Amino acid sequence: MSHAALRGDHHVHSTFSDDAVSTLAENVAAAATAGLTTVRLVDHVRQSTTWVPEYLAAVRALSVPEGLEVLTGVEAKILDASGTLDIPVLPEGIDRILIADHQFPGLDGPLGPTAVRERIASGWAGDDVLDELVGALIAAMRRYPGNQLAHCFSILPKIGLSEEDLGDERIDAWARAAAETDTLVEVNEKWGCPGIRSLAALRQAGAGIVASTDSHVASDVGRYSRVTALLDAEAGA
Repeated sequence: MSHAALRGDHHVHSTFSDDAVSTLAENVAAAATAGLTTVRLVDHVRQSTTWVPEYLAAVRALSVPEGLEVLTGVEAKILDASGTLDIPVLPEGIDRILIADHQFPGLDGPLGPTAVRERIASGWAGDDVLDELVGALIAAMRRYPGNQLAHCFSILPKIGLSEEDLGDERIDAWARAAAETDTLVEVNEKWGCPGIRSLAALRQAGAGIVASTDSHVASDVGRYSRVTALLDAEAGA
């Protein structure tokens, strides 16, 4: 089954991220080779990041093949339950912030997966954990509207939970918030999320869905298998 979303890759890292190996130019060339019409060049930021103007200048200097649209983005983790992001003041020119669940957004700050699992083992109820996570995601979308959720719910298996544990009420509230805030939600190749139930809720709510590889090397740009399977399964459900 063919999906329009697969003509784009909305999460591609370059050497501006400390864990990626390909340059912006190599990623653009790979996107063109893969036959994409859209690529979003994205790199990790923190509050202390200073190189965003340099990144934007490098994007503007790229030679872009005809028929390919190059978009920009920065990826920042949610810090806490209020939806605050670990992000610097951004100059004009960033198309979308990618809101990422790299750690668990706790009431007093980010928690690593091990700390969350230990708290669950000590009696933190799963329903309360899930309420806090979904509440933080919704808060982040409302605080930073018009952006993009990166590999949403990838934190869940790291803390011993899954999307199946979320239940319809949480998923539907999350999907409605995405639609209401013009938040794109990526289907992520690297992490295989969000799942079929979540994708169906997004479509029902009228939220935007895009595909992403979350690539850290140019040879992965636009190369989908898990995303294709998820989109096929959701369309056939």
